[in-house]
Amino acid sequence: MKKIILLFGFLLLTLTGCGEYKLEDAIKDFSKSVENSKSYKTNGTMEISSGEEIFTYNIETQFLKDDFYKVTLINQTNNHEQIILKNNDGLYVITPSLNKSFKFDSVWPENSSQAYLLKNLVNDIKNDSSASLEKTEDGYIIKSVVNYPNNEELEYQKIYFDNDMNIKKVEVFNNEDIVKIKVTFKSVDLKAKLDEDDFVLDDLITSEENETPNKETNPECTDETCKEENKCEGENCDESTNATLDSIIYPLYIPSDTHLSSSETVSTDTGERVILTFSGEKNFVIVEEVSKASNEFEIVPVFGEPLMLNDSVGALSSNSISWNANNISYYLVSSDLSTAEMVSVAKSLGNSSTVISTK
Repeated sequence: MKKIILLFGFLLLTLTGCGEYKLEDAIKDFSKSVENSKSYKTNGTMEISSGEEIFTYNIETQFLKDDFYKVTLINQTNNHEQIILKNNDGLYVITPSLNKSFKFDSVWPENSSQAYLLKNLVNDIKNDSSASLEKTEDGYIIKSVVNYPNNEELEYQKIYFDNDMNIKKVEVFNNEDIVKIKVTFKSVDLKAKLDEDDFVLDDLITSEENETPNKETNPECTDETCKEENKCEGENCDESTNATLDSIIYPLYIPSDTHLSSSETVSTDTGERVILTFSGEKNFVIVEEVSKASNEFEIVPVFGEPLMLNDSVGALSSNSISWNANNISYYLVSSDLSTAEMVSVAKSLGNSSTVISTK
């Protein structure tokens, strides 16, 4: 009789403990599902909050063990597409519309948090001894600190799972508990059956070239502008004769005791170029010109890191940032600004209140 009572008590204790899901178990289950995946593919959206504006991307990520990545980002506002590609040859940020790519000397993405990459989320959780787990009506939330060296305002993230520990959403917060980055996963395939052939740079170039219509044979080429463009052939054709900036874009953020000392518009072999010089406590220069596609695919070496700005992925080096946004190419250079200050200046460009017409 005592044995029956003891057995019943043991079963009761076991059953009542079944609903308690501990942090260690949650981390183990999530980590195991990601680390056991030979390749995965995710689809979803990413929102980046900057002031009162929200920039939204469609985002697809592909991963192949151990270090192959392909991240396709399409801005929902202007359909601007960029691809982050990492393979055995290196790390690239490709802008198909410009027929151009930055090639980086970088260990990305191992050197920072990335809300859209599952492996990085696992690393964030494992590296945070203060990580916590919260049970909700819809599933679970794991909270952990983050590491964004080029964006110091980002402090922690919440990773949302359903009751079966399938990832659903990631929110990254600043020190005022405001969501600055939100990634929503619409689909996650941990058995994607990808191979190295899915991460070839030449294939991306070829596919984009094939999708570009030939104006000489394009039956939709009927308006006068299109016909005029078709006359542009050969080395003597200056494709940049109309490459003039309609507006000068000024930064909303300028370090204290620094001011705009000169604004100069110069003509080059490729069109107009605006040079903004800021002087004072923190000297820096911003160069703006119309983005122009290369006739042949161009790879630009960069000794630095990919940088996610509000509406574009740029190239960050020790003293400069290069990026393209809304058909304008930007180059910011300074020996006085810190990395955080350069990023703040770059992110503040493009605000509607800082645009002045050149006409």
